[in-house]
Amino acid sequence: MLSLKINLKKFAAAVAVASLVAAAPAAQAEGKIRIAEQFGVVYLLLNVAQDQKLIEKHGKKHGVEIDVDWVKLSGGAAVNDALLSNSVDVVGAGLGPLMTIWDRTAGKQNVRAVASLGNFPYYLISTNPAVKTIADFSPKDRIALPAVTVSVQARILQMASAKQWGAAQFRKLDPLTQAVPHPDAAAAVIAGGTEINAHFANPPFQDQELAGNPKAKIVLDSYQVLGGPSSATVLYATEKYVKENPKTYRAFIDALVEAAQLASKNPEAAADAYLRVNKNSIDRALLVKVIKDPKVQFKVAPQNTLGLAQFLHGVGAIKNKPASWKDYFFEHPALASGS
Repeated sequence: MLSLKINLKKFAAAVAVASLVAAAPAAQAEGKIRIAEQFGVVYLLLNVAQDQKLIEKHGKKHGVEIDVDWVKLSGGAAVNDALLSNSVDVVGAGLGPLMTIWDRTAGKQNVRAVASLGNFPYYLISTNPAVKTIADFSPKDRIALPAVTVSVQARILQMASAKQWGAAQFRKLDPLTQAVPHPDAAAAVIAGGTEINAHFANPPFQDQELAGNPKAKIVLDSYQVLGGPSSATVLYATEKYVKENPKTYRAFIDALVEAAQLASKNPEAAADAYLRVNKNSIDRALLVKVIKDPKVQFKVAPQNTLGLAQFLHGVGAIKNKPASWKDYFFEHPALASGS
């Protein structure tokens, strides 16, 4: 039943992207922003901005009425397709999909990141008692993640594989991965008894799995692979949109800064905003705990992103080698402390 559900989800995602493409206007004028997000607390800043209408608020400060459209997709490939087809203006995804699209659009659409969504540890969860480290995975295991190969989870797993078996073996675990939206993967891990017995997740899904299935355990922490706190999820756009919509772009960044301040100072209010926007049944106490986790940091300036970017170049996953994080981020004062 799970396989059928997953296939239906893939079909639904494809239809959603196709519908967006069909509805996309030829050009965008100042005062319009279409934002594609995915699932999880890593998108909390967007949820707060949507709930509190912060983009509209800061747009008025800059003298522009902003019409905001919100779209929910799953997987880096889907959001990248939506961006390049001009179905949306800004997308949220992992650093892996960003590096893929930055590399492929260099000298053309020149896609770069506009902000980080904060630092979050991503956990690879397994319910297989025999799996203690990634070296214990066997051909019988199946690892769910939002998109095979290109998602940030997939790229971090490749980086961990290179450290475990050598750079030439960085794709060693790719055949075990399967594209499943986070909510469905979490449901499978918690329920057990399906072909999905591992999930490279993000909060709050990883926290729900650890709380909901006594067999669930952490096999890998993204912070361990990346060498400390890092900005795994980012927002990005085309150079054309950023240049042609300076007021809207500035209002968007200002809104994110305010959302980060609210999430840091008032986790309870941020949790309520998340619940209102996502309309899901996650336990509020667990959600607040996730937001208050000392390992989670809400800020728009990226941190510790260059290592993964240069790894991807080193193994040939991207052609262009970034010398600095500034190569794949647009310049903005709010990002000045980035890395």
